[in-house]
Amino acid sequence: MNRVQIISDKNQKSLKIKSVIQKKINQNKVKRSNIIIVIGGDGFMLQTLKKNTKSKKFFYGVNSGNYGFLMNKFSSKNIISNLHKARTTTIYPLEMIVRNNKGQTKKHIAINEVSILRQSRQAASLSIYYGSKQIIKRLVSDGILVSTPAGSTAYNLSVHGPILSLNSKKLSISPISAFRPRRWKGKIVSDKSKIIIKNLNPRKRPISAVADNIEVRNAKNISVKTNQKIKFNLLYDRNKSLQKKIKIEQLRKETN
Repeated sequence: MNRVQIISDKNQKSLKIKSVIQKKINQNKVKRSNIIIVIGGDGFMLQTLKKNTKSKKFFYGVNSGNYGFLMNKFSSKNIISNLHKARTTTIYPLEMIVRNNKGQTKKHIAINEVSILRQSRQAASLSIYYGSKQIIKRLVSDGILVSTPAGSTAYNLSVHGPILSLNSKKLSISPISAFRPRRWKGKIVSDKSKIIIKNLNPRKRPISAVADNIEVRNAKNISVKTNQKIKFNLLYDRNKSLQKKIKIEQLRKETN
C-alpha cells in the first residue's frame, strides 16, 4: 500500500500535474514511505510546511509556479525514479514572538525570513540586540530582515543581504533602505542566540512584523530565534539539492 500523500495548489497547472502523478503512483510502487508531494510554488510550499509543523514526513515539492526555489522540476517520465533517489535536506524555522502596542503577544514561525517593515510614510526607528549585546543603538530605515540560510536567496538577497550556506548555522540581519547609519550593511550572527528588535518610537513610527507572509501590525518588541524543536525534511532530486541551488545563486551574485 502506497503511503504517499499529494497536496496541490488550486490552479489549473497544479491540478493537471497532480492528476498525472496520481496515475503514476497508482501504476508503480513507491518504495519510500511517509512522503508528502507538494505541488505549487514556493509560497504554497511554505504554507504547507507551516500547517505540518508536527509532521515527521518528508516533503517533495513539484514546481508549478514561477521560480520554485524550494521545489523540484516536474518530470512526468522520471517522477517515480526521482522520488526513490531523492536526497533529504533538513531545515529549521525561525520563531517570531511579537508584543504589540496593546500588550498583546503573537507567535509565528518563518521558514525564509522575519521582516520588520515601516507601517506608515515615516521611516522605522529601531534598536537591535543579539543576546545581551546591542548590535545597533538606533537604525532609521524602511525596516530590517532576519533571514535563515534557506531564505537567504529570497527577500534577503533583494535587499543585498548575504547568501548563507545551509550548514553555516548562521542568520543574516540585513537593513532595508538604511537612512541612518547609511553605511551599516547588517550583520551575520550565530543561529544559537535570540535577536531582539525594539521600536524606539511606536506612536509616531509604527511598524509591522512579518513571518514569511503572516503580518502582525503595530509591533513594539520582536524577538526572533531559531526553533530547533521544529524541523522540516525536504526532498530534492539528485544533483539539484537546495545547497546546490544556494551555491548557484551565490556565484550568480558574485559575477553580476
